[in-house]
Amino acid sequence: MLLFVVGLLILVIGYFTYGKFVERILAPDDRPTPAKKNYDGVDYLELPHWKNMLIQLLNIAGIGPVIGVILGIKFGVIAFLIIPIGNIIGGSVHDFIAGMMSVRNNGANLPALIKMTTGKTFYCIFSVFMIFLLLLVVAVFINVPARLIDGFWPSTALFWTAVAAIFLYYIAATLFPVDKIIGSLYPVFGGLLLLGTFAIFGALMWKSVSMPELLTETAGFKAGMFTPENHHPILPMLFVTIACGILSGFHATQSPIIARTMAHEKQARSSFYGMMVVEGVIAMVWAAAGLAIYNLFPQMMADNPTNVLSEITKYFLGSWVGAVTVISVIILAITSGDTAMRSLRLSLAEMFHIDQKHILNRVLLCLPLIAAVALLLLWSNQSAKTFNQLWNYFAWGNQVLSACTLTGATVWLVSQKKPGWVPMIPGVFMTFIVCTYILWISPAHGGPVGFGMELHHAYLLAAFFAMLTGVWAYNRGVAMTGKFDDQK
Repeated sequence: MLLFVVGLLILVIGYFTYGKFVERILAPDDRPTPAKKNYDGVDYLELPHWKNMLIQLLNIAGIGPVIGVILGIKFGVIAFLIIPIGNIIGGSVHDFIAGMMSVRNNGANLPALIKMTTGKTFYCIFSVFMIFLLLLVVAVFINVPARLIDGFWPSTALFWTAVAAIFLYYIAATLFPVDKIIGSLYPVFGGLLLLGTFAIFGALMWKSVSMPELLTETAGFKAGMFTPENHHPILPMLFVTIACGILSGFHATQSPIIARTMAHEKQARSSFYGMMVVEGVIAMVWAAAGLAIYNLFPQMMADNPTNVLSEITKYFLGSWVGAVTVISVIILAITSGDTAMRSLRLSLAEMFHIDQKHILNRVLLCLPLIAAVALLLLWSNQSAKTFNQLWNYFAWGNQVLSACTLTGATVWLVSQKKPGWVPMIPGVFMTFIVCTYILWISPAHGGPVGFGMELHHAYLLAAFFAMLTGVWAYNRGVAMTGKFDDQK
């Protein structure tokens, strides 16, 4: 219980201290925002600040801060400290700087920002990687909510019907102006998400008064924990298992959507840094609920996380309120999948200089995306094994994205003679994590295809490459001094 409470305090205090420190570095001011300069009524337009915050929260808070932490808490209560510390100095910094980079560059999407900071060669590789990752995101965020919907009526085969319905919604949300569907539905969806999370939090705290052992590592929990012996070393596995809540590269693909609808730069800290902190709170609550269920029913340590989610809601909230909470989690996934597909459209349009004001251009750009996602859906649902492979590569690729974004952010700040160490520290760390993972992971180590090295060898090589990346980013920033001078 103590670590859980301390973790929540770190998140709240961190927003008002470290978040304010980062804001002073970025120095948002009163210059015209992309929404004012580039208004087109489709992607560039002003939305109320409260709507932007909810849209950003729902964009970034996919199933990671629920499903990811239900898995991640198996590493033990240390997650209650790693989540908030990683969030404050890593994830929130990542989201805030990526968002401000986009705001200061006419709402540019992530590939354009990477090209601007790291050069054309890396931009080409990165763009292909990001497009593939976002296709994985769309497929994952169709699959998981469809499975949850199917679970409501186990006697009927609703899965593929749910897949088709969710996919059609994604296509509509991708094509229509941002204020028509996303801007209209997200406030309602955001209310459901926060209601479900607060309901779980209240019920969990009430139960913990009489059963304080719920938020500890009981003997039954320890028997099923993730440990190095069962192929789950904390480094790198915890930081791949828990992305949303700590640090997620996917968020940088979503920030330009909000960068194009903000009325004032001074809304950036609450929209970007603040909403990542809120996601950290959501992750902490669901991690605590997962720990409690594993302590009550240790046999569920071996169960599918979606089944654990259902058990959490039924146990703490009962059938009716529990069903509402599961619906909020379904919404959580859907409201990241639709904007992932929208981000794909925006990024491709930017790469190929295709105007998006006319609906025909948007439709033509979406057709190949629809075909690619459909193929991924068919492949990933052939068996549980193929879906697990989809999830593993998505989780790793997501963190590769975060490492690349933080590297670009380091170049951007150093070139302006600002404290580049702020994004460099989490950037070097995440580079170490993703390199360690791909060097170490293999079927023999309980994962997908990788190089299968011994863990200590993977640590050494990954640390060397991560340090080289940090040095390169600093030197490139120095060489580009003055290029990104952020004067009005």
